[in-house]
Amino acid sequence: MELKERIDSYFNDPAVRQGLVSAVSHLVAVKSVRGEASPEAPFGPGPRAALDEALKLCAELGFSARDYDHYVGLADINDKETQLHILAHLDVVGEGSGWATDPYTCVEKDGILYGRGVSDDKGPLCAALFAMKAVKDLGLPVTKNARLIMGTDEESGSGDIKYYYAREPYAPQSFSPDADFPLINVEKGHYFPEFGASWPAVMVEPRVALLNGGFRHNVVPPDAQAEVLGLTAGDVRPFCGAVEGKSGAIFTLTDMVGGVRIHCAGKNAHAASPDDGINAIQALLELLAALPLGECSSTRAVRAMAELFPYGDNRGKALGIAQSDPESGELTLNLALMTLSEKGFSAKFDARVPICATKENCADVCAAALKDRGITITGDEKMTHVHVVEADAPLVKTLLACYSAYTGVADPKPLAIGGGTYVHDIPGGVAFGCDFPGFDPKMHSANEQASVDNLIKSAKIFALAIAQLCK
Repeated sequence: MELKERIDSYFNDPAVRQGLVSAVSHLVAVKSVRGEASPEAPFGPGPRAALDEALKLCAELGFSARDYDHYVGLADINDKETQLHILAHLDVVGEGSGWATDPYTCVEKDGILYGRGVSDDKGPLCAALFAMKAVKDLGLPVTKNARLIMGTDEESGSGDIKYYYAREPYAPQSFSPDADFPLINVEKGHYFPEFGASWPAVMVEPRVALLNGGFRHNVVPPDAQAEVLGLTAGDVRPFCGAVEGKSGAIFTLTDMVGGVRIHCAGKNAHAASPDDGINAIQALLELLAALPLGECSSTRAVRAMAELFPYGDNRGKALGIAQSDPESGELTLNLALMTLSEKGFSAKFDARVPICATKENCADVCAAALKDRGITITGDEKMTHVHVVEADAPLVKTLLACYSAYTGVADPKPLAIGGGTYVHDIPGGVAFGCDFPGFDPKMHSANEQASVDNLIKSAKIFALAIAQLCK
């Protein structure tokens, strides 16, 4: 209790609160979306700029920090043997549309921060960093080191962490503040194949001549557009109401030479929570499949896709791969990307698969369903493993006890999620914070938000955890 009270007193200082908000603001100001790689910036200039800003922040806070080949940044509490790795990331997904504020200006209103990265994962990274600073400033009796690993490629494949651990050992214990409290001990596996079909160009009308939607496999697509030759806006408009009413998507129709251009506005969300978004590709496919199109390959492809990925089917039922188990929950599916031209189409979905999913009951079933409609898997269809850490592991029990100390929640239980974090391939690693039950961070969506009070509480929990794990 004395240790908890000392940590409480430290973070109740208004100057510490302001310092944390200022740190988050400086990081949010960097548009750290993955870009073109170079030797000095392996994931593009944005993530590299964010890394430079984070290392500068670490130095200002009194840490011995270093740039690890421009892949990750490292900050240590001391020079003792490392007991704990805390893994957070500086890269972000694109801003999308629908923001009420500038996504790269951190705005505070009524105790809530708004901006891309405030919750995923720049705010939590700063909470962990300030927790480490509290341990140092308070002189807590740690005899081992805690290292903050600041990554730059979590949103695009985690090549940064793979690079680091190909050269450095795992720590005995690891957690990532990039998910939910009380604690995540199960992360579903991933299955995200690329697939498509090709055909010779034809002159049949009406036909879909162009379609494109989505920008990342791990984001519910907020926009999609198509060009239909041989129809007008007046021809299409009567079909829009039913789909808009069912989905919440909004269609904008524009006449063009020889046809009509259709834009579908949906709502982005994290692919692990597809029910939170409005999938613009699926809504657009449903509209297109209802139109009086001519008989041709593009029409057959559009209607096949609408049948296999009907709007609202975020569990893979139509594809034949819906499944669940008590430990990890349901399979979820996000039709993330699709491009169609006069000569073919390609698409990609992002499925988060439970423990019970296998190659036979998931990948093979998917491939057969696609093949039946003339669609072929064209890219890597590998399924990644489910990450499971036993609920009674010492790390899990210690972290849950620290969560209880600052929340008053008795006997909190670990959770399973569809999202994947840096610890997915780290033996014994868990995700721990910073999203508290009942708070919606709007992750991967417009108006991403984080509660300052929750970040401060997270920092307190992390400080106590570091003191307990590194004593």
